[in-house]
Amino acid sequence: MIPVSIQAGLWGLLAGGALVVGAAVAYWFSLSARLVAGIMAFGSGVLIAALSFELVRPAYEMGGFLWATLGFILGALIYCAANWLLAHHGAKHRKRSGDQLSEDVESGGGGTAIAVGALIDGIPESMAIGLTLLHGGGVSIAAVVAIFISNLPEGLSSASGMKKAGRSATYIFGLWFGIAVASGMAALLGYSLFKNFSPGVIAATTSLAAGGILAMLVETMIPEAFEGSRDLAGLEACAGFVVACGIGILGG
Repeated sequence: MIPVSIQAGLWGLLAGGALVVGAAVAYWFSLSARLVAGIMAFGSGVLIAALSFELVRPAYEMGGFLWATLGFILGALIYCAANWLLAHHGAKHRKRSGDQLSEDVESGGGGTAIAVGALIDGIPESMAIGLTLLHGGGVSIAAVVAIFISNLPEGLSSASGMKKAGRSATYIFGLWFGIAVASGMAALLGYSLFKNFSPGVIAATTSLAAGGILAMLVETMIPEAFEGSRDLAGLEACAGFVVACGIGILGG
């Protein structure tokens, strides 16, 4: 029997592996900006459903409104502060598939900031996977699938932009493989560090991950989706939301 903490790490690695898959597709195939934006919009809808029903609701049921709300707001504040700092150090356009990313890569420290930004984007999602194991039963398959689907467009968009900026395959795949491994570690730690805490702390931490994910969506993924998809972005996001809800219902 595989220890639960290792299971959490493996699920996180699986979800994070979608970044490498997306990067590979973007590197070896020429994808239109419109297609990447559409996938980004779909992935945004998927994540909104996942954080609503697989994170916030269990957090509320476990710890009540106060713990869930405090954690959610704190998660959003932490992510927004970190993203603001990164935006001022060369990672403002890290999820863009167009020419904007070239400016970041070519700026002083831009490559490092992009790598750190990608890690910060993935930590709340990966922690969320480990935390779902604390709510009783096994891992939330709906959350894993949702995060996997949402990671595909992130890998697509960023890798496409990095390729246009002249980054090598070694740099691109080294970055995303490293983030995938870090995602597995974050999921493992999300379970291991909080399994002995009180329900209130677990609830707050779960909703903290949800707040970070929602802030990440609004500040990074959704702008890219709207810019490239425009009139269809809302419909594509709704389609992702419905698909994720369906996965949750079938999995539950």
